[in-house]
Amino acid sequence: MSELVTRTVVEEAAPTGVEPPAQDLHPNRTRAVIALARFEARELLMQIPMLVFLLLYVAYTGWGMFNGREGMDDYPVLHDVDRSTQTAPLLLALVLFVSINRAVLRSRRHGTDRHFDVLVMEPWRRSLAHALSAVPFAVFTALVVGFEFTWAALKRGAVGHGSLAELLVGPLSILLAGALGVLVARSIPFTFAVPPFVIVMYVLTTLLAASTQGTHWVRWLAPVVTEEGAHPFPADLLGRPAAWHVLYLVGLIVLLLCLALLISGGRTPRIKAITVLALAAMAQGIVGQAPGDSAALIAARAKASATPEKVQTCVMHERSTYCAYPEWNGQTADWAEVVQRVQSLAGGPASAERLTVRQRVDARSGLEGDAALEPAKTPGVVTVGTRWGGNRIPEFAVGVASVLVTGDEASSVDVCDARAVIIMWLALGSESHPLTMLRHVRIDDSITGGGLALAPTNPISMNAAQTEVIKELLQKPRYSVIPKVKAHWSELTSPKTTTAQVAQLLGVSAPSDPGALSVKTCGE
Repeated sequence: MSELVTRTVVEEAAPTGVEPPAQDLHPNRTRAVIALARFEARELLMQIPMLVFLLLYVAYTGWGMFNGREGMDDYPVLHDVDRSTQTAPLLLALVLFVSINRAVLRSRRHGTDRHFDVLVMEPWRRSLAHALSAVPFAVFTALVVGFEFTWAALKRGAVGHGSLAELLVGPLSILLAGALGVLVARSIPFTFAVPPFVIVMYVLTTLLAASTQGTHWVRWLAPVVTEEGAHPFPADLLGRPAAWHVLYLVGLIVLLLCLALLISGGRTPRIKAITVLALAAMAQGIVGQAPGDSAALIAARAKASATPEKVQTCVMHERSTYCAYPEWNGQTADWAEVVQRVQSLAGGPASAERLTVRQRVDARSGLEGDAALEPAKTPGVVTVGTRWGGNRIPEFAVGVASVLVTGDEASSVDVCDARAVIIMWLALGSESHPLTMLRHVRIDDSITGGGLALAPTNPISMNAAQTEVIKELLQKPRYSVIPKVKAHWSELTSPKTTTAQVAQLLGVSAPSDPGALSVKTCGE
């Protein structure tokens, strides 16, 4: 029986010299990179540290949104809110940097690097996929940032306007962490390299900042530059090169990614061209953000600080005038409500006095300065700041009351006598919880002993005897105190009246402190 052998002859066509390049023979490589990026992103999300810090980021942001600082977040300044969204993502970025670095080195730790040699996907494409795995986390950060800003912008008391460039910094810091994690893994392929790298970078940045003494262009090389400390400025006095900083960050992210791809073997003409473009964009961003405050900006800040009347708009409410910087024009009605409430308790000429409430800010020291406002010497002028809400409301009421009693803010600096009693009662007498407000406006958060009550300019000093009388007055029904205040206004506002006499005039117990029988001056 003859054995039949079937042979298959495969004929290959001879090369023609016009075949497409090898990389074009695999049109699905882009989809493969995206699929690997999605897989790595899921793996990152399943890691406990990554999941924990994501939840912490959301919880911290939510807590800040629903539990504002002393009520001041009810009146947010939007061109400060956009900057406040930049710090929280940094911790998430650090965790992502470590996680992506470990993901890139996973095969090295497990000894499976050699198995990748049989795969079609080149090492540089795998590096690209690892970097792209940070994109979902950047998108998530952008959603949190957008929700946080929108929440503030929809509040009735919101003023100003935000910057898209400032809002992009948080998500970009996430992408920067991802690109840096891949680059460090490809250039230093050891799992123990991350802690020393972080320490070295921290030491270098600290030494650089110390040696340059906070030079503007050096500080703006950091991913996030919040510049906080001063009271909110009008938007045109910020002077932050936010758009240039975003260009710098985008160029830096792409440059770090391209360096990682080049180290991984991706030396294609396209990657080399993108590397050059990224370097140019980063350099342009550095040049754009390098100059400090311009002469025009410094002059504008000095003008708005020293002569605010030249840049403000004034409106009338009842008998008084209210002058505000452009962004705060809608807040004058809130100021007027406080003034009318305080003035309704006053007696004599003060009950009908025409006040000028002027908004003030000291912008001459920049966004990180915290200079105190000097009291106005013009009679009838009351200062209001650029923060509003929470404790700022009773503090403003203290300022209004001090001007009604002494005539001007400069004179209220020397109120160490019994006039402090009537000032504090005017400021807090119409509050629903006056003793709580007294605690809030005092620096030491107490309602016993001597202390200082905050005001927009200089604080009001009160000793233990005055505090005792003030507490008794605030606990009495105000309708029983108002007639006495109006009837004895001239005696109550006289610097010669003792604390004991004030107590007698207003029908409360005399203070136990013997010093209440004499008039004390600030120096005593």
